[in-house]
Amino acid sequence: MISDNIAAISTAVGEAGIAVIRVSGPDSITEVERIFKSKKPLHLVDSHTVHYGHIIDSDSKEHIEEVLVTVMRAPRSFTTENVVEISSHGGVISVKRIMDLLLQLNIRVAEPGEFTKRAFLNGRIDLSQAEGVMDLIRSKSDRAFSVALKQVEGSLSSKIKDLRHTLVETLAHIEVNIDYPEHDVESLTSEFIKEKSSFVMNEIAKLLKTAEQGKILREGITTAIVGRPNVGKSSLLNTLAQDNRAIVTDIPGTTRDVIEEFVTINNIPLKLLDTAGIRETMDVVEKIGVERSRTAFSEADLILMVVNASEPIHDDEIELLEQIKGRQAIIVMNKIDLPTQANREILERYVDPELIVPMSVKAEEGIDALEAAISQLFFSGSLESADLTYVSNVRHISLLKKANQSLRDAYDAAEQYIPIDMIQIDVRMAWEHLGEIVGDTAHDALIDQIFSQFCLGK
Repeated sequence: MISDNIAAISTAVGEAGIAVIRVSGPDSITEVERIFKSKKPLHLVDSHTVHYGHIIDSDSKEHIEEVLVTVMRAPRSFTTENVVEISSHGGVISVKRIMDLLLQLNIRVAEPGEFTKRAFLNGRIDLSQAEGVMDLIRSKSDRAFSVALKQVEGSLSSKIKDLRHTLVETLAHIEVNIDYPEHDVESLTSEFIKEKSSFVMNEIAKLLKTAEQGKILREGITTAIVGRPNVGKSSLLNTLAQDNRAIVTDIPGTTRDVIEEFVTINNIPLKLLDTAGIRETMDVVEKIGVERSRTAFSEADLILMVVNASEPIHDDEIELLEQIKGRQAIIVMNKIDLPTQANREILERYVDPELIVPMSVKAEEGIDALEAAISQLFFSGSLESADLTYVSNVRHISLLKKANQSLRDAYDAAEQYIPIDMIQIDVRMAWEHLGEIVGDTAHDALIDQIFSQFCLGK
């Protein structure tokens, strides 16, 4: 049982309209009552009610803040414990003074993610739902938010629990036949194992089918904008970001470092990397920028290679084109508002014609075509149905693949009529791998590591 009380600032620190401090624990209501004065003592108020009053320094009797306090009694709260939320004016000093008073009571500072961890440990949510909370906070597009919300609501948990129930039935059947071999018909037991293993493998395959899309929606596509100097790379970044993030001049070599910016295109989050123009140079600083560009180029999920359509294809660009062969790449033929001199046929030797996008970044022409090309490259033109359960977490994907392999081993063993007590090991391993997704078989170190990634106050 968790017996201590914790507190943390749940809103971003800084100037804002309001700030919220969350307190959770068995004594949170009575502890906050010691510094909160209102018409009615907090221990007498109803659950899920909001109360106006003042935070008061119990020693000096000074009014510290004018606040609204929300009371949520156990078990009807996020953590299933007594929870108090203090809404004060936003500002660093105001929040700090309230936190200082709370920490003088029987309350300590919460660890990162400890509120969500308590919700998990108290059985309100499982581990996959807890991870969905983190994805919800980090969502960078509407679709990513929807995927995370479904996970928080338990869509993945429900599917995993159903599959584990099927495997439990299979294990029970095997156990009975091991304990009472005189009643076993080996061929029937093998067929039963194959049937159940095949069913669960098919369901896992459906989940893994959306895994790549889910992972992209969750993490975004790391996109390197590359090309020779002065072809419009920084202008493209600024246009997609709708902001002047990169300096744009007519002087070649203006960009000396990698500039990062997150944008959303057709509900697909992109982590754009504007790189220094790749060319041979004697400038020491520009040379470092070029090396960083090559690193970004090699690590990116998507390459946007920008060429100047008003100039012939340069030897440096041929070298880059050779490097993008076999990569996820789109060629942007920029400056089509000028007379075209670039030979498109050369570009078509390296990428499919539909992945060559004519654009005028200056006139903002061709943006829709670029968005369509990205969507086509990663999602075959569209995302899967919104009704599907997406698997977006790398940990979940890995565990599903491990469970699938264990079931494949069990199926193959059943086909060869290997003794069922040996097959039982593979079926149990699959059951345990699926249990790690929802936290039923996860070890303490893994749980601590997952919640350590949360922000304070969540």
